[in-house]
Amino acid sequence: MAGRFAQRPVPRPRPADRADPADRAVGLRRQWTPPEPYDLGLVLGPLRRGPADPTFRAYPDGSVWRASRTPAGPGTLRVVRRGGAVEAEAWGAGAAWMLEQLPELLGAGDDPDAFVPRHRLVVEAQRRRPGLRLCRTGLVLESLIPSVLEQKVTTVEAYRAWRILVRTHGEPAPGPAPGPAHGERLYVMPDSRTWALIPSWEWHKAGVDAKRSSTILRAVRVARRMEEAAAMEPERAAARLELIPGIGPWTAAEVVQRSNGAPDAVTVGDLHLPGIIGHALAGDRDADDAAMLELLAPYAGQRHRATRLILLSGRTPARRAPRMEVRNIARL
Repeated sequence: MAGRFAQRPVPRPRPADRADPADRAVGLRRQWTPPEPYDLGLVLGPLRRGPADPTFRAYPDGSVWRASRTPAGPGTLRVVRRGGAVEAEAWGAGAAWMLEQLPELLGAGDDPDAFVPRHRLVVEAQRRRPGLRLCRTGLVLESLIPSVLEQKVTTVEAYRAWRILVRTHGEPAPGPAPGPAHGERLYVMPDSRTWALIPSWEWHKAGVDAKRSSTILRAVRVARRMEEAAAMEPERAAARLELIPGIGPWTAAEVVQRSNGAPDAVTVGDLHLPGIIGHALAGDRDADDAAMLELLAPYAGQRHRATRLILLSGRTPARRAPRMEVRNIARL
């Protein structure tokens, strides 16, 4: 399916060093005071797709930069904790939208008090990570596309594909470059039309097989309907996403966890997660999805939060098989 658009030109992004001088102007600003305890890095961490994600940067000063394609257009957001408040600055056509959504993004709609730990390990993980809150981006495609890229491949392959596709077909994010080093400029992911026009060989060069690229093409052709899911209850949102062939429960859960801030969305169908949950809660590293769901049953309504805490505990079984081979289909 990706080959249908092979002969049509794809718009190329404007080089970062030619950005409009207006992009470097002072952006719109907002301050939000989160409830304590609060950990900004934990809240926004799930939005980062690998250490070289071109849409996300985190710096030693505690600042986090994100570039998003909002309903109002491209935007760049910088957030940093100052004392008890989070200070935010945003640039671009999507700046006002990003600042309006800031509290939701930072977990204002989340209710960690609804969570009651039932296992000693989870109790300890919550004690060590009291500032965990679940973010809600209100944006579907920015989580859906990288989640599709992560289907049935290593994270290394998926992160590489996301990086290549965004840098090649996206556009430099508005506002200043977040870091002093050359080349650290953020990029906004392509719009739905540009995703649809990426030729088959560009997907291949990024290491994306036809099954995953076709799934993305089907999703971006109904982008508006996909984005509507961000305003739905998580179960309805997941059902909306799963109407697209190639999007199943695993992908839908990964998306609504981020776009909808869903505290109960469990990632089923994962290669490693059942064994991690089984090992942490019952000493069963061979647990399957059914066993995982049974172990998480006491956390009904909060199973995603329980999973986050278990993963943050670091209690994972020792590896007993070689890592999954990293493929490079671009060389085939």
